[in-house]
Amino acid sequence: MKGPSLRARLLTALSGDPDGTPRWVRELAEGDDDGYFPDGGAVWTVHAGTATFVAGIRALLIQALHPGAMAGVHDFSRYREDPLGRLTGTVRWIICVTYGSTTQAKQETARVGRLHERVAGTYTTDAGAHAYSASDARLVEWVHLAFADAFLGAHERWGGPIPGGADGYVREWATAGRLMHVENPPETEADLRERLRGFLDRGELRRDERVDEVVRFLRDVPFTGSMRLAYRVLFAAAVASLPRPYRQLLGVRRTVLPVVTATRIVLAVSQRALGAGPRAQDFARERHRRLAHEQAGAHPSE
Repeated sequence: MKGPSLRARLLTALSGDPDGTPRWVRELAEGDDDGYFPDGGAVWTVHAGTATFVAGIRALLIQALHPGAMAGVHDFSRYREDPLGRLTGTVRWIICVTYGSTTQAKQETARVGRLHERVAGTYTTDAGAHAYSASDARLVEWVHLAFADAFLGAHERWGGPIPGGADGYVREWATAGRLMHVENPPETEADLRERLRGFLDRGELRRDERVDEVVRFLRDVPFTGSMRLAYRVLFAAAVASLPRPYRQLLGVRRTVLPVVTATRIVLAVSQRALGAGPRAQDFARERHRRLAHEQAGAHPSE
């Protein structure tokens, strides 16, 4: 009996639905405005590319280095028992904020916020016990910075040109940061890099047994068959794309194999598979066309 297609397996991992059209994707066609980000803009361009597969792994690796973020993952995340559920939850927020109407983006952000309300506790370092909360301003900023850095860095290596360049992406994605209550998110690549270095320079990042546990898990996520092989390439790509200070902190090394080229092949195959059917941005464009038609009907030309 023939198994599910590559497209179905990819979409199940990303959206929890083999057709890639769960309810929240179909709702991208609804709403009364074009959303926060323009079609063809920097955010649409970066998030539509398959380099996001590498970016997601890279973001998780970097985020794990903050002990507050790591404590929240350790204490509250079900990534070990339900890794795909954890992945699809994150993908859902990204897709809805990127392509949805402002109402859908706000509703999805509020949903995530409700999940984060209970994420609080303490963690211990050599300096003693520290309280953490998912709503802590410094922690929220770190998560935003790590996300923007990962998606920008992966796209610059494996994607195409970005409208407005790197600054265009950082400036546009600052809107998502503000939705998540990041205070004064960076709007230039230089500011993004400077703030990331600040966390390193102040010694706010560290490696411990919890970080090692996450790295081991991310290195060997329980995929099977060709997905397993492809994922190993993507993990190696994420490690290779990390700036050296993060690799050193994480205790990971770049492979000697030609991972950049191998990743281009994996991403190209994935792109062809996903292109065989509708994608999230197609539903968003359906909304845009409807709104344009409604506006034209309300204001007929003379």
